[in-house]
Amino acid sequence: MGHPENTYSLVADIGGTNTRVALADGRKIVGGTIRRYRNADFSGLEAVLHRYIEEENGVDPIAACVAVAGPVRDGRAAMTNLDWTIDTDTLARAIKADTVAILNDLQAQGHALGQLDPANIRTILPGPEDTGNAAKLVVGVGTGFNAAPVFELDPGRIVTPSESGHANLPIRNEIELRLCQFVSTAHGFPAVEDVLSGRGLERVYAFLGQDAEDPCECAAKDIMAACDDGSDPRAEEAATLFTRILGTVCGNLSLIQLPFGGVYLVGGVSRAFAPHLTRFGFGEAFCDKGRFAGFMSNFAVHVIEDDYAALTGCATYLVALERNN
Repeated sequence: MGHPENTYSLVADIGGTNTRVALADGRKIVGGTIRRYRNADFSGLEAVLHRYIEEENGVDPIAACVAVAGPVRDGRAAMTNLDWTIDTDTLARAIKADTVAILNDLQAQGHALGQLDPANIRTILPGPEDTGNAAKLVVGVGTGFNAAPVFELDPGRIVTPSESGHANLPIRNEIELRLCQFVSTAHGFPAVEDVLSGRGLERVYAFLGQDAEDPCECAAKDIMAACDDGSDPRAEEAATLFTRILGTVCGNLSLIQLPFGGVYLVGGVSRAFAPHLTRFGFGEAFCDKGRFAGFMSNFAVHVIEDDYAALTGCATYLVALERNN
């Protein structure tokens, strides 16, 4: 069945592994239009969008916004974990529309806040009620790691980009020091993303094996499965170390940005860890800030369990863009 012409916008979320594409009617994703593509099967975004338009019966979008897992500058994005380069000219050519935009993926997640079903938001640490204009913080843990503050200003919402995953990994104790040394040996620099990501969880597991002189490797999905069924004590040890470092990093970012409106964890790894964050010590590590420990209760922490939140964020951004033009 065809779609009406010049009615819907096209939105896409390009991760390190998969690209999700959908149609949007204003801020709302059109039901039944979300499709997922493996990036390895395509030469670039243009090929993905051509396939999508074909599968949606030649739909003619009026605008497009894509979220990318990497830095965006002057309408051009270089993917951090994917060998694609994306720019507004390519995007406009692919969908034959004049209104196009490229966002960092965490920016898109930030623009989605307030538009998501509350049933898809899990609270990990409660905090004060959001007054509506307080700053927020989105933290993405998936193929990579990143964070973006969300500010509510008179002209509208501002979500500033960053590359937080490439900052130094914090060190608080001996085991974290040894983990940093392990990561540095393999990669030359102990970045946050080297631990707080899907492949990072696998590195933590491998590190614990080396540290115990019992080397063994395990895929991230199998580590999480073992945490669910209790079949592998090392998996739980790896998940606990991962969780506590995540709590430390999120606490650090909260002190930097003061997100009195809440911290929102997003991404596939965040969703997988959501049922385990409390028992593995996220809250204790988040609040472990010495004389500022009590102050940390100002920041609620939630997990967004909507896998398509970035698509909603792209649609919301296009509505704001049209309103301001």
